[in-house]
Amino acid sequence: MNGRGVRVALAEAARDLADVSATPRLDAELLMAHALGFTREAMLLNHLDAPAPDAFAPLLDRRLAHEPIAYITGTRAFWTIELAVGPGVLVPRADSETLIEAAIDHFGGRAPARILDLGTGPGTLLLAALDHWPRARGLGVDASAQALDYARRNALGLGMADRVDFRLGDWAAGVDGTFDLILANPPYIGTHEPLPREVRDHEPGAALFAGEDGLDDYRVIVPQLAPLLAPGGAAILEIGATQADAVSELLVAAGFAVALRRDLAGHARALIAS
Repeated sequence: MNGRGVRVALAEAARDLADVSATPRLDAELLMAHALGFTREAMLLNHLDAPAPDAFAPLLDRRLAHEPIAYITGTRAFWTIELAVGPGVLVPRADSETLIEAAIDHFGGRAPARILDLGTGPGTLLLAALDHWPRARGLGVDASAQALDYARRNALGLGMADRVDFRLGDWAAGVDGTFDLILANPPYIGTHEPLPREVRDHEPGAALFAGEDGLDDYRVIVPQLAPLLAPGGAAILEIGATQADAVSELLVAAGFAVALRRDLAGHARALIAS
């Protein structure tokens, strides 16, 4: 960075990223920490006066071209775990942690023994749940072999490979047995809904779009749930902020009692079916 220190390079990068990101300073810090090979916390505490590494500039250029931070660094924090991610998989969002919170509240002092994650992606919801309940076992299903490669890598890295299976499949088709907890974050974006460039141009469309009204995959998943849900269990589905009524109707028609869970921003984010 032409002799500039980390502190100055961060300030300049945050300014440049202001038109690209809602969190320009955080983005700059994450990229710089990755370039330095330290955690963000260690960088902020001990390395702000170090020379900015040459590796930072190309990383910044990628972010300025709207590539997701998680693809650039190769990792994303979610709940209590760190996940490897990359092109071809849906980037875990903090909003999805709402499903884990809802599951913990549902079970209270109990623990689910078997967990099913439909559309597991890089293992996001399933591995977070298994981290919270260390005696639980899980099955993750996804239609993307690329996503499942990441999921298996993440399970291995987190020491959970002996507690989880991953399967290529079409939602719950062919899944046998019952589960205490079923999690799902299906595609729920309408085909013509606008999206930020970093999502539209980089993340896999198959994990985002679900027909004209964004409900196509719920229409497949909801009828599959009842035979798979153990007594006292819960199926928790992520939804778009405007979809609570429509997806609730599908669940009620399938015989479920339904409760709504909002995310930290107050948006409708998850439906708990029991």
